[in-house]
Amino acid sequence: MRKELDNMRTTSRRKHCNVVTDAMGIFYAVVILLLVIHLFIVQIFDFQKYRERGKMQRSSHDFAVRGDIYDRHGIKLATDRIYYNIYARPVDYSEKETPEKIAKLFAPILKISESELRAKLTNKKIPVIAIKKDVDRDTAKKIMKVISDNSFRSISLDKKNTREYPQGVFASHVLGFYNFDADVSNGVELTAKDKLEHVVRATRYQRTRDGKIIYNFSTDPVVPTMNPKGQDVYLTIDAAIQHVCEKELQKIIHEKDALRGAVIVMNPKNGEILAYAVYPTYDPNKFQKASNTQIKNWTLTDVYPPGSTFKTITVTSAMELGKINEHSIIEDSGRMKFGGYTIENYDYKQKGAPGKINLVYLFEHSSNIGSVNVGFLMTHNEFYTMLKKFGFGEKSGIDLPGESSGLLASPRFWDRGLHMTMSYGYGTSVSIMQMVSAVSALANDGVRVTPHVIKYSPEEEAEKIKRIPTITPETAHTITKLLAESVNNGKSCIKMDKYNVAAKTGTSRKPLENGSGYSGAMYTSTIGYLPASDPKVLIYVVVDSAKNGPVWGNTVAGPVFHEVAEQTARILDLKPDKGQPNKVN
Repeated sequence: MRKELDNMRTTSRRKHCNVVTDAMGIFYAVVILLLVIHLFIVQIFDFQKYRERGKMQRSSHDFAVRGDIYDRHGIKLATDRIYYNIYARPVDYSEKETPEKIAKLFAPILKISESELRAKLTNKKIPVIAIKKDVDRDTAKKIMKVISDNSFRSISLDKKNTREYPQGVFASHVLGFYNFDADVSNGVELTAKDKLEHVVRATRYQRTRDGKIIYNFSTDPVVPTMNPKGQDVYLTIDAAIQHVCEKELQKIIHEKDALRGAVIVMNPKNGEILAYAVYPTYDPNKFQKASNTQIKNWTLTDVYPPGSTFKTITVTSAMELGKINEHSIIEDSGRMKFGGYTIENYDYKQKGAPGKINLVYLFEHSSNIGSVNVGFLMTHNEFYTMLKKFGFGEKSGIDLPGESSGLLASPRFWDRGLHMTMSYGYGTSVSIMQMVSAVSALANDGVRVTPHVIKYSPEEEAEKIKRIPTITPETAHTITKLLAESVNNGKSCIKMDKYNVAAKTGTSRKPLENGSGYSGAMYTSTIGYLPASDPKVLIYVVVDSAKNGPVWGNTVAGPVFHEVAEQTARILDLKPDKGQPNKVN
């Protein structure tokens, strides 16, 4: 009986083991079958996906360098320089690759002593040793050849690039700067970033684990030796005119011990800025060492009372509205009291009240009272509307970063006092670029064109450059004629021998930094264009806080304007129009 029970139990266990064994066999068979099916699918039907993944693991491409920046004539102003840093990894040293052998081979190429290099290489406390940084391309090629010839694994090269400005401080506030490590930029380097970094066709290729290129029938042997490059950018800047402006600006700044200054030369017909000189300046190659004051383009960020140059806008606005005409006579009492303030002409104490004056006299003698009386011919809303047409209270749209909109109060906040001061350039605060844009309408048949420093293609220009009708051509021509006549009648240094110049000087007191009241410092300026018969260039000179000698627009900014005008006319070979009064618009 006992034996029978044991036999039954044994038989039961065998059956159970057989079932488990069979189940496991079936399970493993299914797994193997699924694996075979998967491998079949991968290798036969889905091989492309994994082939591409393998290529991606081996693929490589050199980093793209930024495009170069040139002036309008092809003079290089900014470019990338490629350099190499050389490193050693002590963990990869071997009997054939010792610090002594490496030092012996590389010291002559790197032009450092063998003992010094050996001492660096034997410092095993550092996982990666910097052998030498900022190595040029030719030296790097020699290093790579030694590495290849000796099959070194412990030496590697790290390719880098840096931005260089071959002309130094030249046009620094236009170019700006670019820092690769922090991806920080300014100026055109910022506004044209997308174009400078846009690579039309980047080609990838494959490398082995140790960095060697895998060549096949589709590999272009030249591509791995070249770096993809962004698009080049050409500026509207003329290097010759820019040089003149920077030289003359620096000269007057030092002569007058002034705080800062700017000279802008623009073609009013198309908005192209031919020169853009700003002081203080800096070297974009060493921008890290420059102060915020040096780097800031204050001609765009800061605002100031334009002073008497604004009288051209006041008179033009009244004429456009039909309040006056070319032959209007204005009452000039020489002095005016309003509330607790007294306004008078700059020469009132010497000449008294001029009486009735014409518009040429108003411009020639820069009559404050005459300009106020012209301004009073307009209502608050009329005057404000005209100032908005000239672009005040909004950005000019120049293709440089940091532009301010200026300060122009809504007419609902105007009173007679603000209206009065506005008439001769104190009731509003403008940027230098806003004044350039506004006055350009007078030189371009009443149309303002967006100022710009980048030379655009016709397609880009249609998108980025606006042409804004501001006043009628008739008004623009009349004001130009009056301004030119006022310059020719006077003894101002801005008068030229060969060209009729339509221009106006200005002097304004500098507001205190807290915005309440004025300091003893002055802004001196001159803005104008030539030849008056067919304006080709508009020039604006502003000097802030001159200290030495008489501080007036005519004595500080005027001489700079005259010299820049003379040199620009020579460089551009402008046709003289002096002696042709009928040709003046």
